[in-house]
Amino acid sequence: MTDSTVAVSPEKTSSGIANAQRLSVFVFALFFIFGGITSLNDILIPKLKSLFSLSYAEAMLVQSAFFLAYAIASIPAGLLITRIGYMRAAALGLVTMATGCLLFIPAALVGVFGAFLVALFVLAIGVTVVQVVANPLISLLGPAQTAHSRVTFAQAFNSLGTTIAPYLGALLILGSLSQVDPATLQGSALVAYLAEEAKVISNTYAGIALALVVVALLVWQQRKQMPQSGANEGANPLSTLSLLKQPRFAFGAACLFCYVGAEVAIGSLLTNFLMQDSTFGFDEQLAGKHVAYYWGGAMVGRFIGAALLRTFAPGKVLAGAALMVIALIACAATSHGALAGWSILAIGLFNSVMFPTIFALACEGLGKRAAEGSGLICCAIVGGAIVPPLTGLAADFSSLAVSLAVPALCYAVIAAYGWYARRAVAV
Repeated sequence: MTDSTVAVSPEKTSSGIANAQRLSVFVFALFFIFGGITSLNDILIPKLKSLFSLSYAEAMLVQSAFFLAYAIASIPAGLLITRIGYMRAAALGLVTMATGCLLFIPAALVGVFGAFLVALFVLAIGVTVVQVVANPLISLLGPAQTAHSRVTFAQAFNSLGTTIAPYLGALLILGSLSQVDPATLQGSALVAYLAEEAKVISNTYAGIALALVVVALLVWQQRKQMPQSGANEGANPLSTLSLLKQPRFAFGAACLFCYVGAEVAIGSLLTNFLMQDSTFGFDEQLAGKHVAYYWGGAMVGRFIGAALLRTFAPGKVLAGAALMVIALIACAATSHGALAGWSILAIGLFNSVMFPTIFALACEGLGKRAAEGSGLICCAIVGGAIVPPLTGLAADFSSLAVSLAVPALCYAVIAAYGWYARRAVAV
């Protein structure tokens, strides 16, 4: 990673340090933004389900549209960075996110579910670009030796976004769901209600679009502070795929696929798991409130992890965290009552260091190809669209407790990768 670090003024001058600190603030803001936007999907799903009388399978197309963007846009985003630079690409990603948010306005006017999916897909493309920019950029803003710690610290701001945004989104978007039942309305009253509720969604996302444009302008002003990544101008998707010939990177990409898939799978099962009589026996609302402990644990864990990664080898920290999750899954699946419930909620604490550590370990030593690597490895986030259905299928054939074996296998892969990558790449 030495070649890329040079691009961010590694000299120990006060101006160089101040520049890196200023850019770090922008990157932390990017992590907060795409974390918050992503988590709003959990609020959007029940709203659209109610408005369009969707089945659960149809409503989950919201997540499918979002994760599809990662599979399609990640590699092009990495190549874009090599051509126009990190900050310009970040500004373009933010503008694309704002465009997606504004598309919610015509979607609300036509009142077609598919139009909302198109708007969400465009929004997700922007999120993908911003995420592909942010992950390698925070690694480059300082010494290579502390890159894992910086990425983990930045991910804590992502968790802050995922914690705050759903609460605010619930206030702005879901308020009326508990007040009016569309099934009780007919004719013009129903049409008026649906139009008004669709407007609530579009107004919320229009406000987000305005904020994104402001941030994009601020990022654009910093475009000359960060030179281009210096990768080959002739780079193309096929040349990017050549990175998979590097075992450490390829294993890391597979590991990230497993992690995102396992995280989403457990998050999707969490409310139902806590509602079981064999655990807490909560009603839906109380179970949903307890999910905050899961995400709150991830946020706290990232701040703790940032400190641990300055002392211990990142690979060993990753392996240890994965083994702890496997132990917690085993406890949740085989025990009862509060022990089972708190065991599954505690997984968030140990999930906290995984994404940033896997990412940094996989991209370690890529040098000028860091941007390409970021784009390619972000494609692995599509695991969030594949592992959860497999887990659900296991639950349908057996039980929620037994289905946890699917994410447990994913965490076993993560533990193996942590041990495999426990030694730093020689530079």
